[in-house]
Amino acid sequence: MKINNQNYGIEVKNLSFSYENDGGYSGMALQNVNFTADFGECVGIIGANGAGKSTTMKMFLGLTKPTSGSFTIDGKKYPEARVEILKEVGSFIEAPAFYGNLSGEENLEIIRKILGLPKSSVSEALEIVGLTQFRKRLAKKYSLGMKQRLGLASALIGQPPILILDEPTNGLDPVGIHEIRTLIRSLPEKFNCTVFVSSHLLSEVELMADTVGILNHGRLLFEGTLEQLRNGAAAQGYPTDNLEDTFLALIDADNRQRGAAK
Repeated sequence: MKINNQNYGIEVKNLSFSYENDGGYSGMALQNVNFTADFGECVGIIGANGAGKSTTMKMFLGLTKPTSGSFTIDGKKYPEARVEILKEVGSFIEAPAFYGNLSGEENLEIIRKILGLPKSSVSEALEIVGLTQFRKRLAKKYSLGMKQRLGLASALIGQPPILILDEPTNGLDPVGIHEIRTLIRSLPEKFNCTVFVSSHLLSEVELMADTVGILNHGRLLFEGTLEQLRNGAAAQGYPTDNLEDTFLALIDADNRQRGAAK
């Protein structure tokens, strides 16, 4: 819910992206997508491979240009304010890569200097993710869970108002998943930031997000709270015991509708 005249953290209007591969095949990775994400909110995006999750995130980071439509980050519109937008977004895309022969602290120091942030921002980011006592350890000696935490620290450095996190719990064991989930869940309230997270682990989105978006073949099938999702699914006769069953029922219905329309 938008408060007074405050800007949304993220606002997307009729966002579309078309592509053509080397074989001459063309298609729509995103089709007229509309949604908003408030500050102090975690938004989870779920969808099968190729649904459009990564394309959406790459657009927010300026790595992919929309074919049509627009989006704003904290009231700043792309592409006019592209540079200003990038300064407000921290990102964790795919597996984080670091210099193995440098410590976690030294890796973050490189990012700090590139961004022109104060020296204190490194220690603050390490403290947020719980790596302060391991700051001097070489990154190559970090466990997978610690590397994920360091990746989050690199996104959090300078405490940007928008966080874009792609599969942040990917590859972790149950303990690591719980730790990262708890950390991410705490960020919107602690820093009043907008967290936009994608995951193929539907149960994790259910436990992590305030609102969810369901993408299928580039179309946004649903955007809202988990309660709204369950109520809407129940009204259509879909299962509501867990998010995965609801998600699969919505995707199946959309795929059948798409097939009938061809």
